[in-house]
Amino acid sequence: MKDLSFSILIIPVLAISLDILFYTILSQKNTSKKIFNQYILTVISLSFFLNAIWEILQIHLYKGGVYTLLHILFCLLASAADAIMVMLIFFGFAIITKNGMWPQILKPIHIIFLILIGGVGAVLAETRHLSIGTWSYSDKMPIIPIVNVGLSPVLQFMILPLLIFTISLKIVKRF
Repeated sequence: MKDLSFSILIIPVLAISLDILFYTILSQKNTSKKIFNQYILTVISLSFFLNAIWEILQIHLYKGGVYTLLHILFCLLASAADAIMVMLIFFGFAIITKNGMWPQILKPIHIIFLILIGGVGAVLAETRHLSIGTWSYSDKMPIIPIVNVGLSPVLQFMILPLLIFTISLKIVKRF
């Protein structure tokens, strides 16, 4: 794990800005603002929580990864960035489908694209972080051939967004 640099913060700041912009646009177009807002809050919360669990569980797959307060705090920071990116994926799909509650009408094509976008995004992010030395893998990390990035972080973004959107929908429907 390397010290945080200004360049590492640029992408999350841009992503937060886009999230806010997309939220503003979609909340104005949504007929049920209360349900939409509950859903967004649930997605953000669940995204942070599930990504934090995943990040903490995979600490040992990174060089120097030990369960110390510093590493756990780094995982929580990564989880916040993950939640921001999950929201960007959600809003991107909402803009494309022209439906702020698109998970209600989840189609197989959505699932396929969600998994592909999550996987490609994770590969790009991992490649960047590995190249600038933000982190590196231990011998325990399974590596995906050709792209040479860790399997665990790629699976994280291929699995969790769909799970988060689906569970959040079920939670909001209860209320």
